[in-house]
Amino acid sequence: MVELKTDKSIDAMYVTGQVVGQALTAVRKAADVGVSLLELDEVAREVLRGAGATSPFLGYRPSFAPTPFPAVICASVNDAIVHGIPTGYRLRDGDLVSIDCGAELGGWAGDSAISFTVGRARPADVRLIETAERALAAGIEAAVVGNRIGDIAHAIGSVCRSAGYGVPDGFGGHGIGRKMHEDPGVPNEGRPGRGMPLRHGMVLAIEPMLIASGEDGYHAAPDGWTLCTNDGSRAAHAEHTVAITDAGPRVLTARDGL
Repeated sequence: MVELKTDKSIDAMYVTGQVVGQALTAVRKAADVGVSLLELDEVAREVLRGAGATSPFLGYRPSFAPTPFPAVICASVNDAIVHGIPTGYRLRDGDLVSIDCGAELGGWAGDSAISFTVGRARPADVRLIETAERALAAGIEAAVVGNRIGDIAHAIGSVCRSAGYGVPDGFGGHGIGRKMHEDPGVPNEGRPGRGMPLRHGMVLAIEPMLIASGEDGYHAAPDGWTLCTNDGSRAAHAEHTVAITDAGPRVLTARDGL
């Protein structure tokens, strides 16, 4: 069941989304060669605490997970696509890092993700990240009243495939509101004109995930959470929480105008 949010509720979700954006900005600023993933998690925790927000990630345990998630960010490095558990791993020159973060405040959730490089960036990684951001922008542009879920999926998938990148099978975005994960699902590839119609008041977490080699396969790491590329190639992830409105898509997790 999809809950249509009122304009007042969307405004409240924007407040939550800004906390998520602030946490990601702080983590990105703190990320450097030699900094551990656990230290980045603590940076995000401090932002959430300062805002009076809680984390929908911490303690989250879906059916596939062997243990509750132990952190407030997902920190996925190099061949890790999503759901990476922060550890004592210290970032190295040239690492590609994807950080996913959520917040709950005033009864509403927000969810967003960024990818970036640490130290000297490989040109191939820069292109991968830029494409992930373009795919996200294309998905957001398609998130308008009168379109359908398939139009968002097609917009994302077209950008990814035309650049030669893989799209992990079965993973994509989702509805969001009172809970982090709500209906409907938002695939990262699909046919235009298909799926649920988009209506004013729907709020979606749109999140393309790209695999550099062009392959779609992945596997779960021994921790049962981290999803890694099968061929060891690098991956990138970008995400925003977006409200569908009669005035056009409203990005609730925008960071510094982005």
